[in-house]
Amino acid sequence: MSLTAERHSFPLNDGNTMPLKGIGTYADPKTTPKGLGYESVKLAIDVGYRHIDGALVYFNEHEVGQAIREKIAEGKVKREDIFYCGKLWNTFHPPELVRPTLERTLKTLQLDYIDLYVVELPMAFKPGDTFYPRDDNGKYIFHKTDLCATWEAMEACKDAGLTKSIGVSNFNCRQLELILNKPGLKHRPVSNQVECHPYFTQPKLLEYCRQKEIVILGYSPLGTSRDESWVNLTNPPLLKDNLLISIGKKYNKTAAQIALRFNVQRGVGVIPKSFNPEHIKENFQIFDFSLTENEMKAIEGLNTNVRFVELKMWGDHPEYPFHDEY
Repeated sequence: MSLTAERHSFPLNDGNTMPLKGIGTYADPKTTPKGLGYESVKLAIDVGYRHIDGALVYFNEHEVGQAIREKIAEGKVKREDIFYCGKLWNTFHPPELVRPTLERTLKTLQLDYIDLYVVELPMAFKPGDTFYPRDDNGKYIFHKTDLCATWEAMEACKDAGLTKSIGVSNFNCRQLELILNKPGLKHRPVSNQVECHPYFTQPKLLEYCRQKEIVILGYSPLGTSRDESWVNLTNPPLLKDNLLISIGKKYNKTAAQIALRFNVQRGVGVIPKSFNPEHIKENFQIFDFSLTENEMKAIEGLNTNVRFVELKMWGDHPEYPFHDEY
Protein backbone atom coordinates (compact mmCIF):
# COMPACT_ATOMS: atom_id res chain seq x y z
CA MET A 1 0.00 0.00 0.00
CA SER A 2 1.43 3.37 -1.05
CA LEU A 3 1.14 5.89 1.77
CA THR A 4 1.52 9.65 1.37
CA ALA A 5 0.88 12.62 3.65
CA GLU A 6 -2.20 13.41 1.57
CA ARG A 7 -3.38 9.84 1.09
CA HIS A 8 -3.04 7.38 3.92
CA SER A 9 -6.64 6.31 4.48
CA PHE A 10 -7.48 2.65 5.02
CA PRO A 11 -10.74 0.98 3.92
CA LEU A 12 -13.15 -0.04 6.67
CA ASN A 13 -15.52 -3.01 6.46
CA ASP A 14 -18.60 -0.74 6.20
CA GLY A 15 -17.41 1.09 3.07
CA ASN A 16 -15.99 4.13 4.87
CA THR A 17 -12.28 4.95 5.19
CA MET A 18 -10.06 6.01 8.09
CA PRO A 19 -6.73 7.89 7.96
CA LEU A 20 -4.04 5.63 9.46
CA LYS A 21 -2.24 8.62 11.01
CA GLY A 22 -4.09 10.58 13.64
CA ILE A 23 -3.52 12.66 16.75
CA GLY A 24 -4.66 11.71 20.23
CA THR A 25 -6.13 14.32 22.57
CA TYR A 26 -6.03 12.52 25.92
CA ALA A 27 -5.50 15.00 28.75
CA ASP A 28 -5.59 14.89 32.53
CA PRO A 29 -7.89 17.82 33.36
CA LYS A 30 -6.12 18.31 36.69
CA THR A 31 -2.73 18.97 35.12
CA THR A 32 -3.45 20.14 31.54
CA PRO A 33 -3.69 23.92 31.02
CA LYS A 34 -6.95 25.08 29.48
CA GLY A 35 -6.76 25.73 25.76
CA LEU A 36 -3.94 23.27 25.09
CA GLY A 37 -6.21 20.78 23.30
CA TYR A 38 -7.67 23.59 21.20
CA GLU A 39 -4.25 24.93 20.12
CA SER A 40 -2.86 21.46 19.45
CA VAL A 41 -5.76 20.35 17.24
CA LYS A 42 -5.63 23.61 15.24
CA LEU A 43 -1.91 23.11 14.63
CA ALA A 44 -2.41 19.43 13.79
CA ILE A 45 -4.97 20.28 11.10
CA ASP A 46 -2.60 22.89 9.64
CA VAL A 47 0.21 20.30 9.59
CA GLY A 48 -1.96 17.81 7.70
CA TYR A 49 -3.63 15.58 10.28
CA ARG A 50 -7.21 14.67 9.41
CA HIS A 51 -7.86 11.95 12.02
CA ILE A 52 -8.55 13.28 15.52
CA ASP A 53 -9.08 10.88 18.42
CA GLY A 54 -11.04 12.13 21.40
CA ALA A 55 -13.33 11.01 24.20
CA LEU A 56 -15.93 12.31 26.59
CA VAL A 57 -13.75 11.20 29.50
CA TYR A 58 -10.85 13.42 28.31
CA PHE A 59 -12.95 16.45 29.36
CA ASN A 60 -11.71 18.58 26.46
CA GLU A 61 -14.08 17.77 23.58
CA HIS A 62 -15.36 21.37 23.72
CA GLU A 63 -11.83 22.58 22.85
CA VAL A 64 -11.35 19.96 20.16
CA GLY A 65 -14.70 20.77 18.58
CA GLN A 66 -13.95 24.50 18.58
CA ALA A 67 -10.63 23.88 16.82
CA ILE A 68 -12.27 21.72 14.14
CA ARG A 69 -15.08 24.21 13.55
CA GLU A 70 -12.69 27.16 13.27
CA LYS A 71 -10.55 25.35 10.71
CA ILE A 72 -13.68 24.56 8.69
CA ALA A 73 -14.79 28.20 8.92
CA GLU A 74 -11.33 29.33 7.71
CA GLY A 75 -11.70 27.11 4.65
CA LYS A 76 -8.63 25.08 5.62
CA VAL A 77 -10.72 21.87 5.59
CA LYS A 78 -14.26 20.71 4.92
CA ARG A 79 -16.18 18.72 7.50
CA GLU A 80 -15.90 15.60 5.34
CA ASP A 81 -12.09 15.92 5.37
CA ILE A 82 -12.00 15.42 9.14
CA PHE A 83 -12.27 11.98 10.76
CA TYR A 84 -13.30 12.33 14.41
CA CYS A 85 -13.40 9.35 16.77
CA GLY A 86 -15.40 9.59 20.01
CA LYS A 87 -15.86 7.01 22.77
CA LEU A 88 -18.60 5.54 24.94
CA TRP A 89 -17.38 5.52 28.55
CA ASN A 90 -17.84 2.66 31.04
CA THR A 91 -20.68 4.34 32.98
CA PHE A 92 -22.92 4.53 29.91
CA HIS A 93 -23.10 0.89 28.77
CA PRO A 94 -26.83 0.31 29.46
CA PRO A 95 -28.49 0.44 26.00
CA GLU A 96 -30.81 3.30 26.92
CA LEU A 97 -27.80 5.50 27.76
CA VAL A 98 -25.79 4.95 24.57
CA ARG A 99 -27.54 7.35 22.20
CA PRO A 100 -27.97 10.17 24.78
CA THR A 101 -24.23 9.90 25.54
CA LEU A 102 -23.30 10.20 21.87
CA GLU A 103 -25.71 13.12 21.53
CA ARG A 104 -23.94 14.74 24.50
CA THR A 105 -20.63 14.38 22.65
CA LEU A 106 -22.12 15.90 19.49
CA LYS A 107 -23.52 18.83 21.49
CA THR A 108 -20.11 19.40 23.12
CA LEU A 109 -18.29 19.22 19.78
CA GLN A 110 -21.08 21.21 18.07
CA LEU A 111 -20.96 18.80 15.14
CA ASP A 112 -23.84 17.02 13.40
CA TYR A 113 -22.12 13.63 13.36
CA ILE A 114 -18.85 11.93 14.21
CA ASP A 115 -16.99 9.51 11.99
CA LEU A 116 -16.31 6.71 14.45
CA TYR A 117 -17.88 5.91 17.83
CA VAL A 118 -16.26 3.16 19.88
CA VAL A 119 -16.99 1.31 23.10
CA GLU A 120 -13.94 2.54 25.03
CA LEU A 121 -13.61 -0.52 27.29
CA PRO A 122 -15.58 -3.78 27.61
CA MET A 123 -15.94 -3.13 31.37
CA ALA A 124 -19.15 -1.47 32.58
CA PHE A 125 -19.17 0.71 35.69
CA LYS A 126 -22.14 1.79 37.81
CA PRO A 127 -24.23 4.04 35.51
CA GLY A 128 -24.22 7.76 36.09
CA ASP A 129 -22.19 10.91 35.69
CA THR A 130 -19.54 9.88 38.23
CA PHE A 131 -17.07 8.53 35.70
CA TYR A 132 -15.02 6.58 38.27
CA PRO A 133 -17.64 5.45 40.82
CA ARG A 134 -16.29 4.04 44.09
CA ASP A 135 -17.84 2.77 47.30
CA ASP A 136 -17.05 4.03 50.81
CA ASN A 137 -13.95 1.80 50.90
CA GLY A 138 -12.58 3.28 47.67
CA LYS A 139 -13.37 0.18 45.62
CA TYR A 140 -14.59 0.72 42.05
CA ILE A 141 -18.29 -0.05 41.59
CA PHE A 142 -18.73 -2.31 38.58
CA HIS A 143 -21.96 -2.97 36.69
CA LYS A 144 -23.14 -6.02 34.81
CA THR A 145 -24.32 -5.24 31.30
CA ASP A 146 -24.64 -7.30 28.16
CA LEU A 147 -22.01 -6.24 25.63
CA CYS A 148 -24.28 -7.40 22.82
CA ALA A 149 -27.12 -5.18 24.05
CA THR A 150 -24.71 -2.24 24.24
CA TRP A 151 -23.59 -3.05 20.70
CA GLU A 152 -27.17 -3.06 19.43
CA ALA A 153 -27.55 0.48 20.79
CA MET A 154 -24.33 1.42 18.98
CA GLU A 155 -25.78 -0.01 15.77
CA ALA A 156 -28.87 2.16 16.24
CA CYS A 157 -26.63 5.26 16.51
CA LYS A 158 -25.04 4.39 13.15
CA ASP A 159 -28.45 3.78 11.59
CA ALA A 160 -29.60 7.18 12.88
CA GLY A 161 -26.64 8.91 11.17
CA LEU A 162 -25.12 10.16 14.42
CA THR A 163 -21.89 8.30 13.61
CA LYS A 164 -20.61 7.01 10.26
CA SER A 165 -18.92 3.93 11.73
CA ILE A 166 -18.83 2.02 15.02
CA GLY A 167 -16.03 0.10 16.67
CA VAL A 168 -14.52 -1.02 19.95
CA SER A 169 -11.43 -0.43 22.06
CA ASN A 170 -9.47 -2.75 24.37
CA PHE A 171 -11.55 -5.78 23.35
CA ASN A 172 -9.88 -9.17 23.34
CA CYS A 173 -10.58 -11.94 20.81
CA ARG A 174 -13.30 -13.54 22.96
CA GLN A 175 -15.15 -10.24 23.38
CA LEU A 176 -14.93 -9.53 19.65
CA GLU A 177 -16.30 -13.01 18.92
CA LEU A 178 -19.23 -12.25 21.22
CA ILE A 179 -20.16 -9.26 19.06
CA LEU A 180 -19.42 -10.91 15.72
CA ASN A 181 -21.55 -13.95 16.59
CA LYS A 182 -24.46 -11.92 17.96
CA PRO A 183 -27.78 -13.07 16.47
CA GLY A 184 -29.12 -10.39 14.14
CA LEU A 185 -25.81 -8.52 13.88
CA LYS A 186 -26.29 -5.50 11.59
CA HIS A 187 -22.90 -3.80 11.68
CA ARG A 188 -19.54 -5.36 12.48
CA PRO A 189 -16.98 -3.35 14.44
CA VAL A 190 -14.78 -1.56 11.90
CA SER A 191 -11.87 -1.14 14.32
CA ASN A 192 -10.38 -2.20 17.64
CA GLN A 193 -8.29 0.45 19.38
CA VAL A 194 -5.58 -1.20 21.49
CA GLU A 195 -2.08 -0.58 22.79
CA CYS A 196 0.34 -1.30 19.94
CA HIS A 197 4.04 -0.39 19.47
CA PRO A 198 7.38 -2.14 18.79
CA TYR A 199 7.56 -3.52 22.36
CA PHE A 200 3.96 -4.78 22.17
CA THR A 201 3.21 -5.66 18.55
CA GLN A 202 -0.02 -7.66 19.15
CA PRO A 203 0.73 -10.26 16.41
CA LYS A 204 -2.09 -12.68 17.30
CA LEU A 205 -4.77 -10.04 17.78
CA LEU A 206 -3.61 -8.28 14.61
CA GLU A 207 -3.89 -11.48 12.57
CA TYR A 208 -7.31 -12.28 14.05
CA CYS A 209 -8.61 -8.79 13.28
CA ARG A 210 -7.23 -8.90 9.74
CA GLN A 211 -9.18 -12.12 9.11
CA LYS A 212 -12.34 -10.39 10.37
CA GLU A 213 -11.63 -7.14 8.42
CA ILE A 214 -11.28 -5.14 11.64
CA VAL A 215 -8.59 -2.43 11.57
CA ILE A 216 -6.26 -2.22 14.56
CA LEU A 217 -5.80 1.35 15.75
CA GLY A 218 -2.75 1.61 18.01
CA TYR A 219 -2.80 3.85 21.06
CA SER A 220 0.39 4.62 22.98
CA PRO A 221 2.33 3.92 19.74
CA LEU A 222 5.38 5.67 21.26
CA GLY A 223 5.06 3.99 24.64
CA THR A 224 3.58 6.07 27.46
CA SER A 225 4.44 8.51 30.18
CA ARG A 226 6.49 6.98 33.00
CA ASP A 227 3.78 7.54 35.62
CA GLU A 228 4.16 4.58 37.94
CA SER A 229 0.69 5.14 39.39
CA TRP A 230 -0.84 3.57 36.26
CA VAL A 231 1.98 2.56 33.89
CA ASN A 232 3.85 -0.77 33.97
CA LEU A 233 7.52 0.21 34.02
CA THR A 234 8.86 -3.30 33.27
CA ASN A 235 9.55 -2.13 29.74
CA PRO A 236 12.28 0.51 29.36
CA PRO A 237 11.34 3.77 27.56
CA LEU A 238 10.56 2.86 23.95
CA LEU A 239 12.07 5.99 22.44
CA LYS A 240 15.48 5.22 23.94
CA ASP A 241 15.68 1.89 22.13
CA ASN A 242 19.04 1.53 20.37
CA LEU A 243 17.62 -0.23 17.31
CA LEU A 244 14.99 2.47 16.69
CA ILE A 245 17.62 5.17 17.18
CA SER A 246 20.11 3.51 14.79
CA ILE A 247 17.51 2.96 12.05
CA GLY A 248 16.44 6.58 12.56
CA LYS A 249 19.97 7.80 11.90
CA LYS A 250 19.95 6.05 8.52
CA TYR A 251 16.82 7.98 7.45
CA ASN A 252 17.54 11.16 9.41
CA LYS A 253 14.48 10.42 11.54
CA THR A 254 13.77 10.18 15.26
CA ALA A 255 13.07 6.93 17.11
CA ALA A 256 9.46 8.13 17.39
CA GLN A 257 9.13 8.49 13.63
CA ILE A 258 10.56 4.99 13.11
CA ALA A 259 8.10 3.51 15.64
CA LEU A 260 5.16 5.24 13.95
CA ARG A 261 6.29 4.26 10.44
CA PHE A 262 6.64 0.64 11.57
CA ASN A 263 2.97 0.46 12.54
CA VAL A 264 1.44 2.29 9.58
CA GLN A 265 3.58 0.27 7.17
CA ARG A 266 1.90 -2.90 8.48
CA GLY A 267 -1.59 -1.39 8.24
CA VAL A 268 -1.96 -0.41 11.90
CA GLY A 269 -3.34 3.05 12.60
CA VAL A 270 -1.50 5.28 15.06
CA ILE A 271 -2.84 8.10 17.24
CA PRO A 272 0.09 9.50 19.25
CA LYS A 273 -1.04 12.17 21.68
CA SER A 274 1.06 15.29 21.89
CA PHE A 275 0.54 18.88 22.95
CA ASN A 276 4.13 19.73 21.96
CA PRO A 277 4.16 21.70 18.65
CA GLU A 278 7.47 20.25 17.48
CA HIS A 279 6.40 16.69 18.25
CA ILE A 280 3.05 17.22 16.49
CA LYS A 281 4.94 18.27 13.35
CA GLU A 282 7.58 15.53 13.64
CA ASN A 283 5.04 12.76 14.23
CA PHE A 284 3.37 13.54 10.90
CA GLN A 285 6.62 13.36 8.91
CA ILE A 286 6.58 9.60 8.35
CA PHE A 287 5.47 9.40 4.72
CA ASP A 288 8.72 10.39 2.97
CA PHE A 289 10.56 7.11 3.62
CA SER A 290 9.90 3.36 3.88
CA LEU A 291 11.44 0.74 6.14
CA THR A 292 13.00 -2.29 4.45
CA GLU A 293 11.69 -5.80 5.01
CA ASN A 294 14.73 -6.58 7.17
CA GLU A 295 14.20 -3.45 9.26
CA MET A 296 10.53 -4.33 9.77
CA LYS A 297 11.52 -7.83 10.93
CA ALA A 298 14.19 -6.43 13.25
CA ILE A 299 11.68 -4.06 14.85
CA GLU A 300 9.15 -6.90 15.19
CA GLY A 301 11.89 -8.72 17.11
CA LEU A 302 11.71 -6.05 19.84
CA ASN A 303 8.31 -7.38 20.94
CA THR A 304 8.23 -8.45 24.60
CA ASN A 305 4.45 -9.05 24.90
CA VAL A 306 4.47 -6.75 27.93
CA ARG A 307 1.93 -3.94 28.15
CA PHE A 308 2.60 -0.43 29.38
CA VAL A 309 -1.12 0.13 29.97
CA GLU A 310 -2.40 -2.74 32.13
CA LEU A 311 -5.33 -1.08 33.97
CA LYS A 312 -4.73 -3.47 36.88
CA MET A 313 -6.95 -1.37 39.17
CA TRP A 314 -9.87 -2.97 37.28
CA GLY A 315 -8.31 -6.44 37.03
CA ASP A 316 -11.11 -8.07 39.06
CA HIS A 317 -13.83 -6.86 36.66
CA PRO A 318 -15.60 -9.86 35.02
CA GLU A 319 -14.91 -8.35 31.58
CA TYR A 320 -11.31 -7.25 32.26
CA PRO A 321 -9.85 -7.90 28.79
CA PHE A 322 -6.16 -8.51 29.48
CA HIS A 323 -6.29 -11.82 31.33
CA ASP A 324 -6.68 -13.52 27.93
CA GLU A 325 -3.62 -14.04 25.70
CA TYR A 326 -5.12 -11.79 23.01
